[in-house]
Amino acid sequence: MNFFISDAAAQSGAQQQGDPMVTLLFMVGIFAVMYFLMIRPQQKRMKAHQEMVNTLAVGDEVISNGGTLGKVTLVDETFIKMEISEGLEIHVQRSAVAKVLPKGTIKSLK
Repeated sequence: MNFFISDAAAQSGAQQQGDPMVTLLFMVGIFAVMYFLMIRPQQKRMKAHQEMVNTLAVGDEVISNGGTLGKVTLVDETFIKMEISEGLEIHVQRSAVAKVLPKGTIKSLK
């Protein structure tokens, strides 16, 4: 166990105190790494999704978060109407749109 606690500190009962500036720099460094690896990419994804939702237009072919594929027939402030089959339309929240597909995707799947 000598490699965990130095003999002098164990005998005297005193703990060695590190430099508080080093500890502060270490904490700032950890926060910076967390920010650039986790928080910033998530914010970029949220911003890109919000832009995509705001630019939805009639005629776009989209996939919802539930996996429903359809063509947008009506765009409202909070909802869109999707035609998933001829004569069958459903209402979906705009934020539930996962992806806008290229035009003609639905025809190529039939």
